[in-house]
Amino acid sequence: MQPGNDYRTGGGSPGPRYWQNRADYKINVRLDDQQNVLSGEVEITYKNNSPETLPFVWLQLDQNAFSDTSRATKTTPVRGGRYGNTGFSGGFSVTSVTVDQGKTKADYLITDTRMQIRLAEPLKPGGDVVKLKVEYSFKIPAYGSDRMGTSQSRNGLIYEMAQWYPRMCVFDDIEGWNVLPYLGAGEFYLDYGDFEYAIDVPWNHIVVGSGELLNPQELLTAEQQKRLAQARNSDRTVLLRSKDEVNEPQSRPKQTGRLTWRFRCQNARDVAWATSKAFVWDAARINLPSGKKALAMSAYPAESATDDSWNRSTEYVKGCIEFYSNYLLEYTYPVATNVAGIVGGMEYPGIVFCDRRDKKEALWGVTDHEFGHNWFPMIVGNNERKYAWMDEGFNTFINMLSTANFNKGEYNRERGTMHDIAPALFNIDEPIMTIPDVLQPLHLGVMGYYKPGMGLKLLRDVVLGPKRFDFAFKTYVQRWAFKHPTPYDFFRTIENAAGEDLGWFWRGYFFETWKLDQAVKEVRYVEQDPQKGSVITIENLEKWAMPVIVEVEEVGGKKTRVNLPVEIWQRGGTWSFKHPSSAPIRSVTVDPDEQLPDINPRNNTWRSSSAPSSSTAN
Repeated sequence: MQPGNDYRTGGGSPGPRYWQNRADYKINVRLDDQQNVLSGEVEITYKNNSPETLPFVWLQLDQNAFSDTSRATKTTPVRGGRYGNTGFSGGFSVTSVTVDQGKTKADYLITDTRMQIRLAEPLKPGGDVVKLKVEYSFKIPAYGSDRMGTSQSRNGLIYEMAQWYPRMCVFDDIEGWNVLPYLGAGEFYLDYGDFEYAIDVPWNHIVVGSGELLNPQELLTAEQQKRLAQARNSDRTVLLRSKDEVNEPQSRPKQTGRLTWRFRCQNARDVAWATSKAFVWDAARINLPSGKKALAMSAYPAESATDDSWNRSTEYVKGCIEFYSNYLLEYTYPVATNVAGIVGGMEYPGIVFCDRRDKKEALWGVTDHEFGHNWFPMIVGNNERKYAWMDEGFNTFINMLSTANFNKGEYNRERGTMHDIAPALFNIDEPIMTIPDVLQPLHLGVMGYYKPGMGLKLLRDVVLGPKRFDFAFKTYVQRWAFKHPTPYDFFRTIENAAGEDLGWFWRGYFFETWKLDQAVKEVRYVEQDPQKGSVITIENLEKWAMPVIVEVEEVGGKKTRVNLPVEIWQRGGTWSFKHPSSAPIRSVTVDPDEQLPDINPRNNTWRSSSAPSSSTAN
């Protein structure tokens, strides 16, 4: 690790001179539902808090990945895949780029999913501001790499809209401008700011989006406003528009023309939204630890409105957000909305997109996972494009805790022990620290999600214990809320807050592909007399090491456990210890509860080859 500095300390916290830039957005767009085109403009107020002068700035044009000439398309395998988007001529059509509130035409250059604006007057360090304005349009892809797209329902098309406006790239103290192209697997890295956005849609549409709806009185009927007020005070789900009302013109405040939905989302890194004339819409109250209230909402087609499916969505949203607010940090947005559509599962601040076909455990699981992302990376703003494990893996871990908690464990299924999952963790020859776009596509689920999630579980259950781990993990969230942590900031925070040097853990599990294989080598009695005790020898046969739990069972049935720290392996792979047994030993087992991902459990137990009355063991 690099030594700490004024920006990021050796203890893992933001330093006394930590800085990050800020981007505020005002967006106005219009949906053409006949041509499936979105057009409009974004005004970005960008503030340079860095100590450097910036002669140019970079923007992300992630919608360009959905062009048939993009790098994302050209790097999609012939067989396709979740992030493939071939055969679609999409992407931004940029018609105007200006600086200083439209006064000056900008000197800009678009390269795939990036746009560089070369400033006539460089941005000075320490707080200088530039206002950028981009006018644009794009054809909406039916399938946008499982991040956005459209889905035809019985009563109309469902639009799930993301990567829908030019966004600032992050300029940070680690790499300067972060300009990795958007290829699909790697997600996003974004600065924080305030958003105001307006969505112009046909009169019969319902729009849900990140943040708070500002003009409900213009957009909802008197009855819907009444129901919404009821939902704000209800722990039970309240229907704002039922499936029987979807095709009733009277469920909208006007029956011709268009309506503009206005939203505000503060201190966020992004915004997304969804719209359809087909939405069933419901809501309920979220109770937060401070006593504040937020609103859980769901929008879904009538086909999904069944009691084993999306009728329970808002209950799921409420349940997981209340849990994470208590375990980590209070939920920071006024509304949390779940949308049913084509996207299998994708997260944005205050809103997530889930599969309209999901039911029961599947719907709980994807809802819980996507809303867990409101902590990683929406609140704790890591660089997803490089380190998927810092949000996907952390989220996988907290999902296990949330699922155990929800509705008295309704969906908490036993999924085997660490011995059972060890092959999945260690049979891939790529480390967790590999950039997502470089990982083999079939490996991303394990390396980005499962293995790091299980790593945190190991830290909590085996290495540190829940009290030490939970305190350290919460400290990390509080330190880096609305900031940009690196992996090293995480490692250092856990070590400092838990009081443990974990370099051995990080290296073997995150940076390398080392395996774990603990074994019992031999058992012998002191002076060959079982009544004088025994000397037990254990082994660590692979490169990775972990603490050891040894269970000793004597012939009479007495069982004793011995806990040994990881430091026993510092000088080699063999360790002997004296055990005060008083009778012949029947068996010795390392990791008796199968808490460790041991790749060869067959050598974990030694059993006496002698009869129970024998006085020796070999």
